Parts: sequence; structure tokens; C-alpha cells
Amino acid sequence: MTPTTPATAPLEIADVAGLDFDKTGGLLPAIVQHAESGAVLMLGYMNPEALRETLARRRVVFFSRSRRRLWEKGETSGHTLRLAAVRADCDRDALLVTAVPAGPVCHLGTATCFGAEPPAPPSRLAFLGTLEQVIAQRIADRPEGSYTARLHAQGPKRIAQKVGEEGLEVALAAVAETDDKVIAESADLLYHLLLLLGSRGLRLDQVVAELESRHA
Repeated sequence: MTPTTPATAPLEIADVAGLDFDKTGGLLPAIVQHAESGAVLMLGYMNPEALRETLARRRVVFFSRSRRRLWEKGETSGHTLRLAAVRADCDRDALLVTAVPAGPVCHLGTATCFGAEPPAPPSRLAFLGTLEQVIAQRIADRPEGSYTARLHAQGPKRIAQKVGEEGLEVALAAVAETDDKVIAESADLLYHLLLLLGSRGLRLDQVVAELESRHA
């Protein structure tokens, strides 16, 4: 079947049918990587239903080979894996799952299934991915008192206006304010830009991919 997305793009539910489950007996190996630190956390297996459930729930779901059923990681321990993205390899018969764990990943209580050492500290740039996920959660849950939820409810024009305002604040700070002020205004701009992307169903990694393509 012709793939609906490039192998390097994050998968969506419609892409599941284009993966090569037949080659591997109906199950694809799924390597789970920490979305922030890059640490390899564990290996599981997914059938098409498990992958669809993972993408729908935004929490990692595997197919248990011993119990012959779906199981959501952490369904008894509470140590779930909050999904960032799923990508297929070039042959579309293996998966790379990036996720943020809520506690130890291994049933032995260790941070990963490959040893007791905790994942390496994430780079500060990786926090942008975390912030992007927080914004998406605020948009979905609309908690009371959330500035993100309130601004999102005002619509794309208002969000775009805020991005413009914050961009101007950065420019003004750059010519007339201290370095600390430039940093503070830049943080405001990045936050509102992430919210604008999220409101349109776009992701930060798409922006990064565009920058990479220009560099190439």
C-alpha cells in the first residue's frame, strides 16, 4: 500500500494502514524514546489497533504477546507514557515512539528497561517540546483560569494579534532595553508563537523541518 506520509513524518491514524505489519507477523517493534532527553526507555510491540489507540489516546498502548491483548503502559502502576509522536522507519516495519514518562518505565522500578541510570538531563531547547504539549493539553481540557485556554477561545485573529504585539516588544527591547528584557520578551513571543501553531494544528517540529530543508 502506498504510504500517506513520508517515513520521517509523525504518523496519524490514517497512516496506520500503510505500514507493513504483514512482514513481521502482525506486530511492529516499537522503540520508546524519551521525548525530552532522547534516552531509550523500552521496547514494546504494536498491532494496528494498538497503534491507533496510541494515536487516539495520546498515551502509549502496546499489544501484549503474553496476554494476547492491548495494554496501556502504566494502566496498573500509573506510570504512563504521554505520547509526543510516532514515526515509522524507512521500510515502514518498525516504529520510533517519543513520549514523556510519568514515573519509572521499567516494572523493576528503574527509569528505563536498560538499566538503573536515569535519563540524561534534557537540553533546555527540549523544553519547547514540553511547552508545546502543555499548550495542546490546555487547549483540549480548557481548565478554568487558564490564560492559554482563554486566549485560544478568542480565536486565531486575537492570537495572531498577540504574536504581532510580542514581536514588536522584542524589537523595541532589542534597541532600547537590557539583555534581561530582551530575553523576557523573547520568551513571551515564543510562547504565543507555539499557541498560534497549535491553534492551526501545526507543530514545532514542522517549523524545524522547514529550517532544516533550507539549510540543506
